Amino acid sequence: QVQLVESGGGSVQSGGSLRLSCAASGYTYSSYCMGWFRQRPGKEREGVATINRYGGTSYADSVKGRFTISQDNAKKTLYLQMNTLKPEDTAMYYCAARQPGSSFSCRYYYTTFFGYCGQGTQVTVSS
Repeated sequence: QVQLVESGGGSVQSGGSLRLSCAASGYTYSSYCMGWFRQRPGKEREGVATINRYGGTSYADSVKGRFTISQDNAKKTLYLQMNTLKPEDTAMYYCAARQPGSSFSCRYYYTTFFGYCGQGTQVTVSS
């Protein structure tokens, strides 16, 4: 069974950086589309970024140029490097894996529909 475990969240000041990690197990990692979504206080879940098995990426406009998604297939680990953090980035961040056979393309705006996600890691950015 698919398991995703996020880590790396925390509290930082505006302008700071964090790197989130997501350790995956229970499936052939390299064949999946992976991504991150977040849920800000009082808001709906929103897709942040995705990466496909070829390394192709997509990002939400709100994080483009500041966040970088990457993966280490050998370690079955997904990363999200977050730079120049802003208070509006405060959210619970979730790692997601797209189910095989899913009709959703590997784009950030579909991450909340991917089918598998972890428990989340909290990121808090203070001004």
